[in-house]
This record gives sequence, C-alpha cells and structure tokens, in this order.
Amino acid sequence: MKKTVFLWISSMFLLMFTLSAQEVPTGIDVAFKKGSAQELAKYMADKVDLIVLNKASNFGKSQAENAMTTFFAENKVNGFTVNHQGKRDESSFIVGTLTTSNGSFRVNCFLKRLENKYLIHQIRIDKTNE
Repeated sequence: MKKTVFLWISSMFLLMFTLSAQEVPTGIDVAFKKGSAQELAKYMADKVDLIVLNKASNFGKSQAENAMTTFFAENKVNGFTVNHQGKRDESSFIVGTLTTSNGSFRVNCFLKRLENKYLIHQIRIDKTNE
C-alpha cells in the first residue's frame, strides 16, 4: 500500500513539474515547422531583436515578420526539432534545430511574460556545422 501511494504521489509531482515547464507556447514550434512567419508573428512582442547569421536588428513586430518571411523564402523549411526549452521567473526560451533546403540552423527564441502570456523578444538563427 505504501509503495502504491508513493508511486502515485511521485507521479503527481512529475506531472506538475512537466506542466509548469511547458511555458513556451506550442504554436512557436508549429510556426517553425511550417516555415510560417505569419504564425510566428502571433507570438512576437511589439519589439523583437532578430539576429540572423550574425546580422542583428531591432524590429517592430511587422518588420520582424517581414524579415522572417524573407528568411523562410530563401530557406525552404523541411523540419524543426525542439532540442531544449525552459523557464525562469518571467522569461522562457526554446532552442531548436531548423532543417532547410540550405542546411541546418540553430534557433534560439527568448520570451518574456507580458500581459499574462509569453511573447518572443529575441530570435537568433545561426548556421550549424553539420
């Protein structure tokens, strides 16, 4: 009986920990898989730092969407895999690998909690050596 109760309580803590770590909206993952800047823009803050291949710019939301549209047009997306995600206090992040027609890219998205939801404030895209 004690073993069953212990397993049940352990399962509940694991479930609560897993759910609390999932603060990154799943739509970001889907947007990258589709190569859809329009979908990605739904999760952007009003100002976004965009660093693509070591070229940094600070854009408004619509400019960031246009820049991502250009990136996706030049690099046809074949897939996206989330490698790591996490949260701390009022921020969260996602690290993934974007596979395209021009090779693989490491994608880092940093989010801040604004108005009761997490919004992207920085996207960094770097070419991988694979």
